[in-house]
Amino acid sequence: MANDVQATIDALLRRVDELESRTALRDLVSDYCIGFDNHDWDRFIGIWHSDCVWDIGAPFGSFEGHAGIRKAVFEVLYPVWRETHHLTSNLRVEFKDADHARGSCDVDCMGALKDDTVQMISATYIDDFERRNGVWKIARRGVKMHYFNVIPGAKMTPPGAG
Repeated sequence: MANDVQATIDALLRRVDELESRTALRDLVSDYCIGFDNHDWDRFIGIWHSDCVWDIGAPFGSFEGHAGIRKAVFEVLYPVWRETHHLTSNLRVEFKDADHARGSCDVDCMGALKDDTVQMISATYIDDFERRNGVWKIARRGVKMHYFNVIPGAKMTPPGAG
């Protein structure tokens, strides 16, 4: 009887841990968007393990570690974009074990280049999440681009500004 009770408690603890982990992983995906779009470097870099890989693919490239992420953001992306607005959806997470998970979500990003050209980007993010020392972060993010198109005549201006 005691073994049955302990097995039930252990199963319940695993389920609670998975629920808490799913919330933490969802927050990482959101903090990517919020951090990048708001130029909040601390929030953005906080989602990545120090030995991470961010494989954005063409036309941007692949970047390793926090130094690589910094280069991607400050030397490749921010110099080109005046503003971006990322929206992620359809996050699916599968746990490999208690400390490793694979996630996939879709992203749509509306952005304006420095010359005010508006572009729409659609992609899928494939994430390898790892929990190290009790903290979930992204170990690897791959980006599969679906489209990256200019929207002729579109403007990104606040209401009443033009």
